[in-house]
Amino acid sequence: MLPFCGRTLLEGLIRDLQAREFLHYKLYGKQCIIPVAIMTSSAKNNHERITSLCEKLSWFGRGRSSFQLFQQPLVPAVSAEDGQWLITKPFSPVSKPGGHGVIWKLAYDKGIFEWFYDHGRKGATVRQVSNVVAATDLTLLALAGIGLRHGKKLGFASCKRNSGATEGINVLIEKKTLDGKWAYGLSCIEYTEFDKFGITSGACYSNSLQAEFPANTNILYVDLSSVESVASSNSEKSLPGMVLNTKKQIAYEDSFGNCHSVSGSRLECTMQNIADNFLNTYLSRFYQGVEDKLDTFIVYNERRKVTSSAKRKRKHVDQSLHQTPDGALLDILRNAYDLLSCCDIELPKVEGNDRYVNSGPPFLIFLHPSLGPLWEVTRQKFYGGSISEGSELQIEVAEFMWRNVELDGSLIVIAGNVMGSTRIDANGEPMLQYGRRCGRCRLQNVKVLNKGIDWSCGENAYWKHSVQRFEALKVILHGNAEFEANNVILEGNHVFEVPDGYKMKIISGNSGLEVQLNPIEPNMMDTGSWFWNYKINGTHILLELVEL
Repeated sequence: MLPFCGRTLLEGLIRDLQAREFLHYKLYGKQCIIPVAIMTSSAKNNHERITSLCEKLSWFGRGRSSFQLFQQPLVPAVSAEDGQWLITKPFSPVSKPGGHGVIWKLAYDKGIFEWFYDHGRKGATVRQVSNVVAATDLTLLALAGIGLRHGKKLGFASCKRNSGATEGINVLIEKKTLDGKWAYGLSCIEYTEFDKFGITSGACYSNSLQAEFPANTNILYVDLSSVESVASSNSEKSLPGMVLNTKKQIAYEDSFGNCHSVSGSRLECTMQNIADNFLNTYLSRFYQGVEDKLDTFIVYNERRKVTSSAKRKRKHVDQSLHQTPDGALLDILRNAYDLLSCCDIELPKVEGNDRYVNSGPPFLIFLHPSLGPLWEVTRQKFYGGSISEGSELQIEVAEFMWRNVELDGSLIVIAGNVMGSTRIDANGEPMLQYGRRCGRCRLQNVKVLNKGIDWSCGENAYWKHSVQRFEALKVILHGNAEFEANNVILEGNHVFEVPDGYKMKIISGNSGLEVQLNPIEPNMMDTGSWFWNYKINGTHILLELVEL
């Protein structure tokens, strides 16, 4: 429910998913709705909050039947100091979630695997809600693509590990089998013990063994039938990898109303369990120097394209932005720089986190993932121009074109129909129809000049995208509305609101700006007066601008 970049984290995950579905539609002309299973918890009213959010947003225009919510069980907590049960009152132990590794056994018990099969699915990708960059560019599509195409059982999305970080690692396991052969597989260690085994920190020693281990990000590809075979076991094999986590600070209130905060521990089931079981079941062997195909695999990418978590609140005196919403925002902005700087767009570079601990970022850029989500696609929609330091760019429309735009201030384009429009289906539910009656925006040879964000305002929360502005250029597209600006300078505060069924065009007139508002022709209501045509050319996607 964290309001990150203007919306809850869960909404961000669904936007990422819908962007991949929109890409599929643009390539193949077919609607695809991917089933989503969400493990919730009763802690902090998590299950009720998530259900309420989904209902409020009409299940994101995907239909209630495309979701399955199943609750993670709670386990009792004990004091880390003396091992005594923590209780709120007699016979009422303090209970906490029992670790995300229980997802496999729980999914089997709740019929999630059968539900996926009923939807024609063979594999699944798994990601955590707190990781806000996992769907950047190729990461998730490559992970699922390699897993499916090569018939893999389990895959990890990994990256360079931050030395000294409290995160797990991916490892190659080597075992000698009973018949004397060597067997290999990839796994993860969720809680590392480098000090215990005398492995030095990479921060102090450049040749440290720590630096050799890639990060375990908890982004997985799983073959459903293979995972089900492990999770369906009625023995301890379905819940291995148990650890007693003693590092958690637990706050609770007793029956007398007294508040306590203690160092507690709970039996936790780690994500590592499924990898360990796969090693025992699907280890690939080497016979006489001939390699069997590995059933497990890793895809590797730049860290900020794989993992950046908004999982802990930054304290005012904290000089580190690691795993905070503030740090995650900076990684999103670094990705935006990498994306747009290759489009011949000049913009300031995002420096190290320490530069921004006590100040705001150099700019704000938020691009809807449906502009790609592959950067190869997005980069064909943007070309030329500049974005000045202190500027703000928000684009919430998939059918978009930027050609030689100079931005100094705030530019916000918001479409009601970003990827399509909703229809009521046979069950009475609103369903998003990709590509139908999308909003559209084209900017060519445009200068946007305004005072933009008030960067001196102490109430700005940049990672929430909650800011005070002096001025902005805002374009609001209702329904299938279209907006075009050509060869103009848009200076000062402007709000261009375009009604459904109309096209607004801004050009230079004799006495300044000329605003033309005309109805869209009836035969173009669904398709628009122009659109991007996506074509696969070998291993690349090429975009062609089609004007009707």
